[in-house]
Amino acid sequence: MRWEELTSDEFIPAVAKAEGVCLLPLSVIERHAHHLPMGTDMYIGRELCRRTAELEPAVIFPDFIFTQILEARHCAGTIAIDAELIVQLLDNICREIARNGLKKIVLVNAHGGNDHLIHYFLQTQLGSPRDYAVYVAQPPLAPEDEAAVQAQWETTVDGHAGESETSAIMVIRPDLVRSEQIKADGEGMPLGRLQAMRDAGVYTGIWWYADHPTHYCGDGSVATVEKGERYLAARARALAKAVRAIKTDNETIRLQNEFFGAGKHTISRG
Repeated sequence: MRWEELTSDEFIPAVAKAEGVCLLPLSVIERHAHHLPMGTDMYIGRELCRRTAELEPAVIFPDFIFTQILEARHCAGTIAIDAELIVQLLDNICREIARNGLKKIVLVNAHGGNDHLIHYFLQTQLGSPRDYAVYVAQPPLAPEDEAAVQAQWETTVDGHAGESETSAIMVIRPDLVRSEQIKADGEGMPLGRLQAMRDAGVYTGIWWYADHPTHYCGDGSVATVEKGERYLAARARALAKAVRAIKTDNETIRLQNEFFGAGKHTISRG
């Protein structure tokens, strides 16, 4: 059930059918090598949520593309939002989702560059009391799905416009895959320009650019529709299982209330 496709009259019954769960797909607009659209993450996040909601009813929030992608500001077409604004906007969106009756908000991340952001954002939820809970869902695949998905990959380097994302877009929007533009010259292999730092366990914000300045990681030439379908179906099944668990979870909000109550008690004693 896509939020924007419901009428206002249909919305309240949809909230009830979803048992108060809203899927919030997070993505960005950024370069995906020479052959994939800049909205690749958006399309994948949207499709993953759609398939999941078919398996386990949930309301799907409209595509949220305003997340962390400062590392691609040098590429034409990138939409890079200030860090402080991202957190503020995401928090505002969550409050609006909850105000509309969806008290369990599931962040479904389709962009690797958000990994640090989404976990930090969850910690910010402890800054003030709220009557809803935010979850990050990154469920493992079922063992049989994991085996099948891993067995199909032909490449060992993948992560951005490579085999998996190209296969997924071949399923979702085949008309947007420019297969003739896929480079066969090793452009997607990491350059290792900060390898000494990585070997020493040192992280820097420029790490992605150091390895992949053209925003290509992997080899999309071996992508197929069959691989994409297996990959998407497996991820949707895993996410649907997580959503079922979230629907039965009453402890998170109870603990939040306990936490904020304890905080008030501590302050009053001081």
